[in-house]
Amino acid sequence: MEMKDVWLIDYARTAFSRSRPKEPERDVFGEIRGDELLATLLMKFFDEKLANKGIEKKDIQEFSVGSAMGVLEGWTYGGKQPTFLADFPVETSSFFVDKQCGSGGAGMQFVAMEIMSGFTKIGLTAGVEHMTRIPMQNTGVVANLKMVNKNSDWYRPQYDFVNAINMLQTAQKLYEQESPYIKKEDMDKFGVRSHNLTVKNTEEGWFKGEIIPIMAHAEGNVDDKLLIDRDMAARKSTLENVSKLPRISNPFFLKENAYGEDLGGRKGYEEREGTKQGVITPGNSSPLNAGATAAVLMEAGEAQKRGLEPMARIVSLGWAGVDPTVMGRGPVPASEMALKYAGLTADDIDFWEINEAFCIVALNCMKQLKIPEEKVNVMGGATAIGHPLGSTMVRLTGTLARILKDKKGKYGIANACIGGGQGIAILLENPNV
Repeated sequence: MEMKDVWLIDYARTAFSRSRPKEPERDVFGEIRGDELLATLLMKFFDEKLANKGIEKKDIQEFSVGSAMGVLEGWTYGGKQPTFLADFPVETSSFFVDKQCGSGGAGMQFVAMEIMSGFTKIGLTAGVEHMTRIPMQNTGVVANLKMVNKNSDWYRPQYDFVNAINMLQTAQKLYEQESPYIKKEDMDKFGVRSHNLTVKNTEEGWFKGEIIPIMAHAEGNVDDKLLIDRDMAARKSTLENVSKLPRISNPFFLKENAYGEDLGGRKGYEEREGTKQGVITPGNSSPLNAGATAAVLMEAGEAQKRGLEPMARIVSLGWAGVDPTVMGRGPVPASEMALKYAGLTADDIDFWEINEAFCIVALNCMKQLKIPEEKVNVMGGATAIGHPLGSTMVRLTGTLARILKDKKGKYGIANACIGGGQGIAILLENPNV
């Protein structure tokens, strides 16, 4: 079977709001269901952007939607409910993906592989998450706690399930494993960089190239209707202020780091950090968010028949499983897989979009793959932009395509860590360089 080239034709997203599960009126999207937020994006995407390219809803052969919390009102009916709301033809095939933080990206990978193998010519891939209306801890999810019960046949101590499902603790453990080579100050500085780059590029209008404004309401006033056209979590930051933010993780006091070097346990930790507390704070990790993303993928020959130019070509894909208690390591092996199948090395990549679920994740990926900071998240990152879980990988990939075009880069990788101990990566090429 001849492999087909896959082109990323267009990409759009909503702004990302700041989620407030306990104060929904403070989330500007708090009155909008997640499926309605996505459907609104899709309708505007087709009316305001894709119509100019001659792409109609009836052209979409496969639709994917990813979300980390596809429960309660986030249930998608196999991906069909968003297409019903957005008034797609009944013939549109669809599917739903739960790969936690990689959900939207996994959907993009599946649709890309359908196109590569010749079964689909035009696909639409999306992600959505509403962390105000469906928080991570909610009554729609019942974890199997028999894994932590020593008297159960399902006891699985090797997975350390309690810490594996606490994302703050996975970031803390990764930090300690990389001590003393990565310090809290490094994470705080990276968080400050993320916020200030995001604010700068928002003020200069760069993100208007991907955000479709959505009518919602002002923060704290559901009766004050407001067009939301910018990400709501980004703030101008200083290292002095960020370094004072409350610590929200607990230390493990590891005896050895990932390289077998002595860390000195509790005493060594307290001497290095000057505290008995953890190092993860709101300033070096992503906030809770609501948002939707969407992208059109097309077989290159079909696009050429239609006279369409690509934003980027999807060159290679990657995925990996890692220890769930340090899920932040996932982007490294996933990126290595994508590089291997593309016949490239990390040095060949001009720009990286590494999801800042936690700054330690990006810093570890940069350290392991020897990536200079000037190639990473150059327009800002998820610490400031936000991380509406299932939406994120579509944003990273679309933003990366725009960066490659604007800055005339040849290759780029978008990657993310995934709760449960996984990683995902998509490698793009700018065909015009």
